[in-house]
Amino acid sequence: MSVPTLKQAPVQENTRILGLGAYRPDIIVTNDDVCQWIDSSDEWIRQRTGIVTRHRAPADVSVIDMAEGAAREALAKAGIEASELGAVIVSTVTHPYATPSAAASLADRLGATPAPAFDISAACAGYCYGIAQGDALVRSGAAKYVLVVGAEKLSDVIDNHERTISFLLGDGAGAVIIGPSDTPGIGPSVWGSDGSKWDAIGMTRSMLDVRALSQAARQSDESGDFALMEEAQDLWPTLRQDGQTVFRWAVWEMAKVAQQALEAAGVQAEDLVAFIPHQANMRIIDEMVKKLKLPETVTVARDIADAGNTSAASIPLATHRLLQENPGLSGGLALQIGFGAGLVFGAQVIVLP
Repeated sequence: MSVPTLKQAPVQENTRILGLGAYRPDIIVTNDDVCQWIDSSDEWIRQRTGIVTRHRAPADVSVIDMAEGAAREALAKAGIEASELGAVIVSTVTHPYATPSAAASLADRLGATPAPAFDISAACAGYCYGIAQGDALVRSGAAKYVLVVGAEKLSDVIDNHERTISFLLGDGAGAVIIGPSDTPGIGPSVWGSDGSKWDAIGMTRSMLDVRALSQAARQSDESGDFALMEEAQDLWPTLRQDGQTVFRWAVWEMAKVAQQALEAAGVQAEDLVAFIPHQANMRIIDEMVKKLKLPETVTVARDIADAGNTSAASIPLATHRLLQENPGLSGGLALQIGFGAGLVFGAQVIVLP
């Protein structure tokens, strides 16, 4: 019996970023504000992290609200309608629902239905993971235009009294539209993970722990076990990290990944106009610049000073500010790299929109 030949989608050789959008919440939290909760100082935080302020969203602004704000700007910049989107990808670790996805809700709000929509849980590398997938979807012919969003409301998952990570984090969203191009606009992705350091960044407890504590609290309410009742009062999992492990890994290993991304794209450091690393810590950024031997002609994104660490949103937010302040960089080559909990990493060389 002969087997019919399947029809294949038309292949698109090249892609690029067509439009970029950002959403920054209105609430500004200073280092002095943070020091109300932890034993630190504005000087120490600046010296150790480079952070001066961070944006945080009010209670009535959700991850999807911020994603929508960024996505609408990206659509407008790209000059396309939401109905033309072939896929919607949202990278976030702070959507409060395990299911359904933030992406499905966002697609509906934008008017992108019935485009496929899904979330990525890759923490601070999530945006680069989204770029890798959006690029592949367009080149394979599965979609003509793909919306990729990094959106985080990290203020929902921090304990303000926790010293390892809470003072670093901010809220926000960034979005891009990926579409077809006559020339290459997104280089090969270099991405991966190192699960041996799975516990270097993560939550203080799992949802299974929350469930067990909740059940125990109900029983203690009846038995009068006040110590257990007090323990169960704060059930919400919050973020924590092993700062030294993360710092060493980021400085030593991620510079290698960044170099691999340059080589995969067939370019050298002096060909770049910008370097846009995940905004984790200013000292990490400075060390990576040294290890990559970037020339002074390369503009380095340092959005962390005003925005803090916004996880999956940090690279598109930093790119947005970079282009606002340096519009002449548009059309030039930028190296972007994300890295974080998992531990996971991803990097690409892109043509700036």
